[in-house]
Parts: sequence; C-alpha cells; structure tokens
Amino acid sequence: MQKNAALIVVDVQNGFTPGGNLAVANADEIIPNINEIATYFENIIITQDWHPEDHISFAQNHANKNPFDTVELDYGTQVLWPSHCVQGTYDAELHPNLKLPTAQLIIRKGFHRYIDSYSAFMEADHKTTTGLSGYLKERAIDTVFVVGIATDFCVAWTAIDAVTLGFKTFVIADATKGIDLNGSLQQAWQDMLEAGVHRINMKDLTEQQA
Repeated sequence: MQKNAALIVVDVQNGFTPGGNLAVANADEIIPNINEIATYFENIIITQDWHPEDHISFAQNHANKNPFDTVELDYGTQVLWPSHCVQGTYDAELHPNLKLPTAQLIIRKGFHRYIDSYSAFMEADHKTTTGLSGYLKERAIDTVFVVGIATDFCVAWTAIDAVTLGFKTFVIADATKGIDLNGSLQQAWQDMLEAGVHRINMKDLTEQQA
C-alpha cells in the first residue's frame, strides 16, 4: 500500500464516457486500470462534475454560441461545453464499472453557477477552494497520484494545483483519457511536466509494489 499518498480519481462519470453528453472517446477503457490501481491505495478520493442546468460553462446558456466556442469571463477564457453532468441526472452518476468501495471522499465540483471547476482543489477563478488540500494535509498525505478524465482539462488542472499546493504529484498516463481539443492534450502534458508533475504508467506503480 502507498503510505502518505492518495489516489485522486477524476470525473469517471457517465457524461464523459461513451454515450454521455460530453463523451471522451474510449474513456471507458481506462476504468479497469483505475480499479486495479486503487487496490494499492488506502486513501482514495473521487471527483464528480456536478453542474446546475444554468451553468455558465454550457453553450446553451450563451446566445449565439456553440459547444467548444470560447467566451471571456471574469476569471479568464472559458471553453463552452455541451450540457453535461447536470446534478441528479444519469449523466452525472459515476460510471457503473468504476469499483472503488474503499474511497472515503467524493468532491463535487462545478456546482457554483458562475464559475467552472476543472481542478479537484480549486475552481477556475483560482480563489474558490474545494477543501481537498486541507483534508489531505490533515491526514499527513504529501503525495498524490491522479487518474481519470479528461487528461487535458480536469486531470491536468488537478495535477498542477496539487504541485502548487506542495504535494508530490504523479499522473498515471495509461489511466487517463484526453479530449484533445485543438492540440490541448500535448499542451496539457507540457504544462504538467513544466510545473513539476511526474508522468508515469501503471506498471511503474504496480512493479514498485510487487
């Protein structure tokens, strides 16, 4: 088991997997890897996108805008998404193949109408916190491993915030899937590595524990 470490499982929800409202191609294929990786951790946190219907990130809530257009908001440039992971809907539920019975905490994010939230630690205004950093530090956790969807948005923002907040941070590449919007996947990896995030594969973790 990983000591003083936590696994953060980002947004493995129906909405981001095939058949969902913002489906990431083949994202369901990483779920068996995540389930196996989780067996190496005592501390597991799950994040869950949890939007109101009138959320500011939804293209339908902006006149003459389409999904994947951008707008300028108080906190910067915002990609507009198809309506997804609306509170209380099937789209927002965790994927049924995700088997993490020992997870202790679910962080719901994106529920503030006027702020999007990619990171498990901080909303997109970079001021509104989720409380996850304090939760981890109170439990003497200094290292996080990040998996889930999507590599180039919620995973990347989570990992970069984790480094900024003082955690040693690993992203397990073959337990993530990216949207890759106009080259965003390559850019996200570049940004993560420059920030000090470590990129590993699942075998690096499992062989270490063998």
